[in-house]
Amino acid sequence: MLNKFLRHIAQTSDAPMGLEVSHAEGPFIYTTDEKRFVDFISGIAVSSLGHRHPKVVEAIHEQVDKHLHVMVYGEFVQQPQVDFAELLTSNLPEQLEQVYLVNSGTEATEGALKLAKKYTGRSKLIGFKNSYHGDTHGSLSVTGRDVYRDPYLPLLPNVHFLDFNSTQNLDFVDEQTAAVIMEPIQGEGGIIPAKKEWLKKIRQRCDEVGALLIFDEIQSGFGRTGTLFALHGYEVVPDILCMAKAMGGGMPIGGFVSSKEIFQSFKYDPPLNHVTTFGGHPVSAAAAYANLKELLSGNYIERALEIENKVRSTLQGKGIVEVRGKGAMLGLELESWELTKNVVAACFDEGILLGWTLHSKTLVRLAPPLIIEEDLLDEVLEAILKAVKKFA
Repeated sequence: MLNKFLRHIAQTSDAPMGLEVSHAEGPFIYTTDEKRFVDFISGIAVSSLGHRHPKVVEAIHEQVDKHLHVMVYGEFVQQPQVDFAELLTSNLPEQLEQVYLVNSGTEATEGALKLAKKYTGRSKLIGFKNSYHGDTHGSLSVTGRDVYRDPYLPLLPNVHFLDFNSTQNLDFVDEQTAAVIMEPIQGEGGIIPAKKEWLKKIRQRCDEVGALLIFDEIQSGFGRTGTLFALHGYEVVPDILCMAKAMGGGMPIGGFVSSKEIFQSFKYDPPLNHVTTFGGHPVSAAAAYANLKELLSGNYIERALEIENKVRSTLQGKGIVEVRGKGAMLGLELESWELTKNVVAACFDEGILLGWTLHSKTLVRLAPPLIIEEDLLDEVLEAILKAVKKFA
């Protein structure tokens, strides 16, 4: 199978992990050679309720027996879309009242950028250094990493990058600015949380000049940081909120949320000026509704904070330079690239999947499923600690 995979599936690196997956359940992924791996990165912050959560699987089966795709997004009334949007917006600030459903995170970013430009009539965009917003052209244009941008230049013009968590150069946000886009917690940039007072100053500056504020919570959303979205912890409300990853419980779906007033600009001059064929696919929407309903009904969001406390108390200072992040969106800063590589490899040999970031060679990313039981959490953290001590 691996040879066929390498021959017929387009590759994204010279060294794919190459695990041949048999099935997955809860916090575990099983391979065809009967090995079991603890998925401590949740498919990169996707499977927050574990793999194949029973409520999500049940919703998928029920919807498959009703209908699949019937019409491009926004034309037919489809119950899974309505149920999800109603439940989601009822748990968001009042002005975030309508949802545009798409298929992925980068599509959510693309839609948010277009919406901001259409609503404001402006073209200037502000992003932040070391940010990551996706790999399509618009999303890449506002991603603050030249190593990924340079091979695809020219990208969107009139995009400017500021330092994250710095109040310098805020005057770049001016009356020509359509939007400021940011991750409240930079993910690929090294798991860097924004400072609350800084975020409030960004919000204030946007209000002063009439620019929209876009939060990219594609990775930080749906309970991962100890609140439903990171914005709840920061007490700063964006004009547009982007989401994906954990949204569908393992099914592909994304979305961006804004006010009815702002979304009006998509309806006119011309109508249908932003459309998607498969956005809000009914099976994915049904899964997203079941996933969110379960997330809100249990103690999963509180569990994210418990996970953070356990990780910090177990690992902080024990050969690890820093533990940073919020909730179950955490990064371990190690002393060297060699140590980081060895720790990740040693844990892989022990059946534990850890994550890298594209930004730093010394950061190990942790995004465990929120369903992880305490004994398994302890086992994984002890394995990480053992590997650090061995190779430090």
